[in-house]
Amino acid sequence: MTEPILTVRNLVAGYGSKEILHSVDLDVNPGEIRVILGTSGCGKTTLMRNILQLFQPWEGQVLFEDIDLMALSEVDYDAAMLSIGITFQSSALLKSITVGENVAIPLTQHTDLSPEDRFALVKKTLELVHLDDTENLMPSELSGGMMKRAALARAIILDPKLIICDEPTAGLDPVTMKSIDALFLELREKLNTAFLVVSHEVNSIKRIADKIIFLEEGRVLLSGSLEEALNSQIPEINAFFN
Repeated sequence: MTEPILTVRNLVAGYGSKEILHSVDLDVNPGEIRVILGTSGCGKTTLMRNILQLFQPWEGQVLFEDIDLMALSEVDYDAAMLSIGITFQSSALLKSITVGENVAIPLTQHTDLSPEDRFALVKKTLELVHLDDTENLMPSELSGGMMKRAALARAIILDPKLIICDEPTAGLDPVTMKSIDALFLELREKLNTAFLVVSHEVNSIKRIADKIIFLEEGRVLLSGSLEEALNSQIPEINAFFN
């Protein structure tokens, strides 16, 4: 039996005195696309932020490759995070530097590669996300879909074992959204990388999800396959998909 690359157990979290997540459990297996979904305000983004320790969970455990992230020192946590890529809803590209320089940021910060080797790896990674010959463009010259691809290139350039994506297709037209979904499936096969995706886009979820975790008011209503979700008799899940 395959061991999960990411395990979350009994996670309780909130802001101030308000509890948002109530004993959430979650597994992500190697090479799997797991989608966190639910209606607005259900706790999707809060779960992602607490998994990444951007906020400290109140209770529970977050294990990445059997390493308890919550128990690590800052230095050891930073080292563990080199195996996790992250994309943000806004793409978070720095506007004052080129696309290539944006994608190279993890290499500049965490490797001793020469400028020539960094450039070669950036170029190769941009080709992986179908952004050939864009390394000298500025972010302002990219379309919304191209910005999402550039952000994804930056997330995969250190060859992570897990990529966590916050609303990766938000704000895109249906055709561009479909192409980004196809890219996720392609990268999953080429890189054997697991994805944990926060999304509310029903069509996108149907295209990419192997498994889902459905949250409602910070509680897990269903954790299982996409097929189980689509065939669920739970009213909130039926309403979401229909």
